[in-house]
Amino acid sequence: MEGGTLTVGLATDTAIIDPSITGSSITAVITRNLVDSLVGQAEDNSFVPWLAERWEINSDNSVYTFHLKQGVTFSDGTPLDAAAVKYNFDRILDPKTTSSYAKSLLGPIDKIEAVDTGTVVIHYKKSFAPLLQGLSLPYLGIQSPTYLQKATSTTNTVVGSGPYILESFVKGSGSKLTRRADYNWGPGYAKHAGPAHFNGIDFKYLPESSVRLGALASGQVQAIDEVPPANYRSVQGDEKLQVVTRENPGVNNSYFLNTSKEPFQDTKVRQAFQSAVNGAAAVKAAYLGTLKPADNILGPSTLYYDSGVASKWGFDLAKANELLDEAGWTKKDADGFRTKDGRRLTVHYVYDSASVGASNVTLAQAVQYQVRQAGFEFQLDPVDAGGYTARANSNDYDLVSFFYVRAEPDILRTVFHSAYVPPNGSDYVRVTSLDEKLSKAIGASDAERKQLYGEIQSEIVGQAYAVPLFVAAYQLGASKKLHGISWATNAKPLFYDAWLEP
Repeated sequence: MEGGTLTVGLATDTAIIDPSITGSSITAVITRNLVDSLVGQAEDNSFVPWLAERWEINSDNSVYTFHLKQGVTFSDGTPLDAAAVKYNFDRILDPKTTSSYAKSLLGPIDKIEAVDTGTVVIHYKKSFAPLLQGLSLPYLGIQSPTYLQKATSTTNTVVGSGPYILESFVKGSGSKLTRRADYNWGPGYAKHAGPAHFNGIDFKYLPESSVRLGALASGQVQAIDEVPPANYRSVQGDEKLQVVTRENPGVNNSYFLNTSKEPFQDTKVRQAFQSAVNGAAAVKAAYLGTLKPADNILGPSTLYYDSGVASKWGFDLAKANELLDEAGWTKKDADGFRTKDGRRLTVHYVYDSASVGASNVTLAQAVQYQVRQAGFEFQLDPVDAGGYTARANSNDYDLVSFFYVRAEPDILRTVFHSAYVPPNGSDYVRVTSLDEKLSKAIGASDAERKQLYGEIQSEIVGQAYAVPLFVAAYQLGASKKLHGISWATNAKPLFYDAWLEP
């Protein structure tokens, strides 16, 4: 039960391992083992002690007081105290750090006080209800200030207080983690206390699905993510293997349409594109029934998900053609694509080829064929991570795709508030119309939050700011000898309690 190395094959890569400066899901999977959080969130969504043994919140959610466990240290031997927590959050709030996602999770902070070595007080300018949920995520995990102050770059190193220590991270290859022998401050939801069971964890980047699957079947790795859709049932039927699926809460995998320039500046063109996409058929073609098509911008397991949005939109080719006619795209060129004023109706789908898996490319090719029936030329523009960032920051794209995992609907602020237009975050849609409601919702009562988020979901889909595609899910293929995997509320596997039978 104790010892050994767990080897995990990952389908996608991350360019950055510092969880404070990325929203990458892969970074979250790896660094959950390296950094601890102030609070934990159990699978039943309750909040439990972790680095903070207890906390108080004032009546209007504007002052949070955290009392830290004593004796916690970072892996470099320095103490994890109130000053360290304050340093981490101040760093995230500093514009020079470019912590767009982590910063959005912290919300509109007024000031942070380290009252004494064991007490941190966070003051807000106005009510901020979602803080505990954000604090439970690895993006707000606490890192060693001593390390952070010395590091010239944190893109490939992390020093935290977690059950494992990062031995190495190499972009395009993977990460090696080693057990911390003196770890003794796990989250309240953990099944055991003390050090982790494995001596180490190796995360290997294996982008080819056949290679990943072969490594699992042969025992070279004990777990993989993104079980290939074509092999899903055969893995499930293998007596030595298992597939565990966890649907993601948060923003569904969607196409986000750039409203700031033509052609998607025109609402009718956006609605036409949305109507020309047969999401259910495209998702079935790409994922062979292993993932659910999305019927809303939020996944069903997200707080305040509105099931009524599904009836307000959907595939309708006749409607798409009618809307494009109304928008003035009435002519067609020799290739059958619509034109207007001598310009072809071309939209560029820009994506990072390392973080968008093969099945997503298959899905995009299905959509490419679908929207062509309405006269859209849908161009796939694969780029590397640097190229993707450059295209986003210079507003050189028509649509992008991604998903964000969070059980709290405040995730919509991260994706649709104009404060987070690239390079400041993930508002690739570049809208301002939702700002007031998104800001109001973070401090409202439960009833008002439900109403506001319902209105926001309706506008996002109704105005075709996005085309929801599928409910992303973490699909863990694993040896049946692997036990003790638990799940975070962001649908990520947790390895602290995990062990292998001989």
